[in-house]
Amino acid sequence: MPDALYADALALLTAWRPPTPEATANLAGTLRLLHEAGPAALTREHRAGHVTASALVLDATGSRVLLCLHGRFRRWVQLGGHCEPGDATLAGTALREATEESGIPGLRLDPTPIDLDVHPVSCGGGSFHHDLRFAAVAPPGAVERVSPESVELGWFPPDALPEPLAGATAHLVAPAIAVFERNFPHPAPHR
Repeated sequence: MPDALYADALALLTAWRPPTPEATANLAGTLRLLHEAGPAALTREHRAGHVTASALVLDATGSRVLLCLHGRFRRWVQLGGHCEPGDATLAGTALREATEESGIPGLRLDPTPIDLDVHPVSCGGGSFHHDLRFAAVAPPGAVERVSPESVELGWFPPDALPEPLAGATAHLVAPAIAVFERNFPHPAPHR
């Protein structure tokens, strides 16, 4: 993994102020993982755990979220995944993954994380994802396209999320909407 991605991960996570006690605890563990394993912690081959990045995508009005029915574990989740050798930043990883998995060009991603979740996964017989989560906004009129990694994609209002839903996904909605309202205000309707 390139040194630039590792340097970005350390700088971003060292400067970040987590929004919850759980994210604070996850941040401490993720920084420990990065310091102990070095750049290997950004690769899926690192079985003790590895850093991933994801994004909760909102539509251009901020009134719906785009979720993916994951092909492997059959739960609705935000879009995201593993770091790749060409990635230079974790925000860039989240944006690349969200674009690939949604099929939507022109997504805009806020570079400040909204959460950090650590959870077990079946990668290579068992590992942990230290998933750094961001908020992104789709352009007006965006049309999603199912990727090989998903069974289905769908837009959902925040108060009517689908089941079965991955546990931590619902917790991303309020912070993503707050980011939208702060950084991606949509134009007022014409009168």
